[in-house]
Amino acid sequence: MKSNMGIISFLEENMLSCQWKQLGMDCMGCGMQRSIIYILKGEFVNAFFMYPAIYTLIGMFVYLGFHLKFSFKNGHRILLYLFIINIIIILTNYIIKIN
Repeated sequence: MKSNMGIISFLEENMLSCQWKQLGMDCMGCGMQRSIIYILKGEFVNAFFMYPAIYTLIGMFVYLGFHLKFSFKNGHRILLYLFIINIIIILTNYIIKIN
C-alpha cells in the first residue's frame, strides 16, 4: 500500500501541463489526469465527475487490447461504436463545461 501512495504522490506532483490552460481555455481532455489519480485512490465517483468519459475510455482500451490479441469477428465494429460513444461523451462534457 505504501508503494501505491508513492506512485499517486508522484503522479500528483508531476502532472503534465496543459497548453490550452496556459492560454486560458479548457480542452476536451482537461480532468483526465486527475480522474486517473482518483481511480488509483479508489475514489471512483470523484473520477467520474472529474472526467465522465474515463470509464468508457478504459473499457474501450481494454476491449482494444483483447481484440488485438484474439481478433474478434466483429471487434472492429464494436470498437467503432465505443469510439463514437466516447466522442459523444467527451464533446457533451466539453460543451457543458464551457457554458
